[in-house]
Amino acid sequence: MALEFKIKRFNELSTFELYSLLQLRSEVFVVEQNCVYQDVDGKDEKALHVLGYFNGDLAAYARVFDKGYYFDEASIGRVVVSPKYRDKKFGHDLMHVSIQAVSEFYKQTEITISAQQYLKKFYESHGFDQTSDMYLEDDIPHIQMKRR
Repeated sequence: MALEFKIKRFNELSTFELYSLLQLRSEVFVVEQNCVYQDVDGKDEKALHVLGYFNGDLAAYARVFDKGYYFDEASIGRVVVSPKYRDKKFGHDLMHVSIQAVSEFYKQTEITISAQQYLKKFYESHGFDQTSDMYLEDDIPHIQMKRR
């Protein structure tokens, strides 16, 4: 069974959708990765939110930005799959839909991301190439990657 995706601007999110996406981000980026950082960063209002549902449950999420907001190019961030669905490889579906959203909503093909270094091969499988040395972001090794 595949994910059902919704792509919404911030003001289109229901209270339930917003709560679910913040809960998933906190579960993975704060608790699972043991990283204390400010997830609610004031940038969600500028993003497109890509929500992937499996049987009505939020299983995957990413936020997408137009060029000039994070980088000179469009960007995708907060890419996350719920731990209970990781065996289903939903991350690939999520990236495919997120890349499509950049093209459809922002008319862009170039995308820059700040990727956790251990996911390099995953992002390479979606056409991204490493463009920086490793750097620490919230004490987690990251690399910048671009898709042209």
